[in-house]
Amino acid sequence: MREGSPDDHATSGGSQGDSKLELFGFDSLVNILGLKSMTGEQIQAPSSPRDGEDVAITIGRPKETGPKFGTMMGVFVPCLQNILGIIYYIRFTWIVGMAGVWQSLVLVSFCGACTFLTGISLSAIATNGAMKGGGPYYLIGRALGPEVGVSIGLCFFLGNAVAGSMYVLGAVETFLDAVPSAGLFQKSVTVVNNTLVNGTETAGTSTISTPSLHDLQVYGVIVTILLCFIVFGGVKIINKVAPAFLIPVLFSLLCIYLGVFIAPRHNAPKGITGLSITTFKDNWGSEYQRTNNAGVPDPSGSIYWDFNALVGLFFPAVTGIMAGSNRSASLKDTQRSIPIGTLSATLTTTAMYLFSVLLFGALATREELLTDRLLTATVAWPAPAVIYIGIILSTLGAALQSLTGAPRLLAAIANDDILPVLNYFKVSEGSEPHAATLFTAFICICCVVIGNLDLITPTITMFFLLCYAGVNLSCFLLDLLDAPSWRPRWKFHHWSLSLVGALLCVVIMFLISWSFTVVSLALASLIYYYVSIKGKAGDWGDGFKSAYFQLALRSLRSLGANQVHPKNWYPIPLIFCRPWGKLPENVPCHPKLADFANCMKKKGRGMSIFVSIIDGDYHELAEDAKTACRQLDAYIDYKRCEGVAEIIVAPTMSDGFRSIVQTMGLGNLKPNIVVMRYPEIWRRENLTQIPSTFVSIINDCIIANKAVVIVKGLDEWPNEYQRQYGTIDLYWIVRDGGLMLLLSQLLLTKESFESCKIQVFCISEEDTDAEELKADVKKFLYDLRMQAEVIVVTMKSWESHMESSSTGAQQDDSHEAYTSAQQRIRTYLDEMKETAQRERQPLMENGRQVVVNEQKVDKFLYTMLKLNSTILRYSRMAAVVLVSLPPPPLNHPSYFYMEYMDLLVENVPRMLIVRGYTRDVVTFFT
Repeated sequence: MREGSPDDHATSGGSQGDSKLELFGFDSLVNILGLKSMTGEQIQAPSSPRDGEDVAITIGRPKETGPKFGTMMGVFVPCLQNILGIIYYIRFTWIVGMAGVWQSLVLVSFCGACTFLTGISLSAIATNGAMKGGGPYYLIGRALGPEVGVSIGLCFFLGNAVAGSMYVLGAVETFLDAVPSAGLFQKSVTVVNNTLVNGTETAGTSTISTPSLHDLQVYGVIVTILLCFIVFGGVKIINKVAPAFLIPVLFSLLCIYLGVFIAPRHNAPKGITGLSITTFKDNWGSEYQRTNNAGVPDPSGSIYWDFNALVGLFFPAVTGIMAGSNRSASLKDTQRSIPIGTLSATLTTTAMYLFSVLLFGALATREELLTDRLLTATVAWPAPAVIYIGIILSTLGAALQSLTGAPRLLAAIANDDILPVLNYFKVSEGSEPHAATLFTAFICICCVVIGNLDLITPTITMFFLLCYAGVNLSCFLLDLLDAPSWRPRWKFHHWSLSLVGALLCVVIMFLISWSFTVVSLALASLIYYYVSIKGKAGDWGDGFKSAYFQLALRSLRSLGANQVHPKNWYPIPLIFCRPWGKLPENVPCHPKLADFANCMKKKGRGMSIFVSIIDGDYHELAEDAKTACRQLDAYIDYKRCEGVAEIIVAPTMSDGFRSIVQTMGLGNLKPNIVVMRYPEIWRRENLTQIPSTFVSIINDCIIANKAVVIVKGLDEWPNEYQRQYGTIDLYWIVRDGGLMLLLSQLLLTKESFESCKIQVFCISEEDTDAEELKADVKKFLYDLRMQAEVIVVTMKSWESHMESSSTGAQQDDSHEAYTSAQQRIRTYLDEMKETAQRERQPLMENGRQVVVNEQKVDKFLYTMLKLNSTILRYSRMAAVVLVSLPPPPLNHPSYFYMEYMDLLVENVPRMLIVRGYTRDVVTFFT
């Protein structure tokens, strides 16, 4: 039997071991969860970058393209090259001289702690699943959403691009110091008459020569272009070149340490004392002072240095921890390489900085530390040329890593297709981002033209700190929410560490410069705002969505099941979209229903539930229901209405609505108002089921304690641009908990009705004291803080009408509609009686027994007639009329009730028929 079944062979793939899966082959989940891939069949890979995020679930890892690198060459070396830059060689000894030993130790520890904690957060997020290209942008975007990810990612890209210019300027400045004859323009010479050392002025003059700005610009542009050619060769070429830059740097560091231990040599300046405890004690404290633009102490200098300023100057020396994650797409195993490589590079460089503070503090006098810009070259063994080569290669290596990581970051942002303006920088998988590289080089060249290293470093610091804060906040949010999908392999993390890391980043930003901090935050905010408006929506399962979900659950539990106080009551309308089959099949909802739903909310706040019912069998129409739900969702978004769409499949509309009114919502977040259109088309021959459905819906709302608002004249309902004038007239007949009054106040908050005034009509019988009733209603409205004109209208009772009819009193013009309704009801009743006699059973309608009292029918008709006449007399020109909804009489034919309602709405262009429920929605009390 098995050999004769072709289906079995297709499912098992001809393998005896796969036959165990045959039963599951009939499951519809096979095509979704990839059971075929388990049996060895090939499944087409997704075509778009975003589709590829879930590919690991179905077909394993994406197909690898291009060279892949391990922890050493892929993460540790790039991070080390980025961290060991120009600051250590030409600024670090000066920082020790200015801040002293102990504050320099604090400075290094402070900045190192920030990057180390960021590295821990980065490691946790990077080990929580497969990671595509984009580094910190990818991590932040998937944790905090596309808007935050793109805004911080673009700022980080700018930081990397600008950092490349800083490293290029440092290399060029060192080269021109080492080879003065290479300058094309005359050097800048600064003469300092007095210097401030250990708190006292020393007489004499010192001459400081610095390279010309034009030389920095010319050589900087040339070097940037040369580096771009290397970057164009791809990651494989860069990783081959990287050791050539790094090995001389490490050798230069070794030469510095050897020179420190054998100092002073025979030709050393007087300020270099060698490792001395006396020098160490003299340099223990800080000596903050003014300097000129060259960094030389000068009492009349324009720059005053303190600890905060030194943080801004030194912090770029510890950045670069993202260099490995920036190249995540080129790593063999991101979840192993990023944590080990990043944290190892961070700890290595921080330990080296701390050790160097102790050595430099004991090596030379404060004057020497502050005036010798290249003290590291002066003390190096065997010659300063080694350090010049080390500085140049160090800075060029860091610049190369910046120019490599920044374009890949920009290409990753572009590939996610969030901002259409970045489409020029898209690249296919495995390709080099040439367009992004050219753009990065352009930014780098522009900054090189500025030529001021001290102006560039604070800008870089802000962008890097912004990114680090984003990484820490991402890990903090994910740790705090602890969603089921949050299972990082890196276990040495905690939300408190991430929070401390984020706070450190913010503190450092404001310590450096509050103005730069404000500018960087403003730039990130502008990008965020632009992305939220112009960007394409993308659901990446970010932490904010998880936070919203948990907050919603917590809020729902806190609301409980008890009734909400009237002060906290919000309308949650259930919008019945297509109850009467009036609209074309491709239109999910009446265009004006969303406009009316917005009128029921104050300042647009609140939720609406748009519901449509499909008649039929659920198993057969489930896919049609999903399609209809998507169409309804699109309609809600198009109308900019806060709401959700629900589609119900049921045998009949009455059954569907009964299910909705019983089960829709959770706790106190259930719909409390049912909104539907008045069935003005119910008299058509093919719509004879409308009266029974309409009455059934109203009765279900009454039983479920839901308020009802029926809109008559929906086609003429104004949109937000059609301003209305006149009055909003309320015919307040029965107590409805204040719902009708509340609706009128909500209408006034909309631009369409803000020019209208409210009139409240109180209907009374002839024997009622009209003035007393008017005074009571005015007092009631005053206590509710509502301004309205109160009008008492007296109506004749049915008995008075019968007396006037018997005496032949004159009838008004609307009496014709009354007699026509009477005639139609009598005809319908005669047909019911004939059917009942023929079938020998009581009067029946739609399978249920009805009782008809013809005198009550005439009384109901008369009440509707007089109410309609009153409305036409006083409110013919009103912008909208609100009137109480009479409940359907028990055991009464549905057809009769529709005749009553038709008589009520006759010739009224725009009307809201309102029924409240057994609770107040407004209150006197504050």
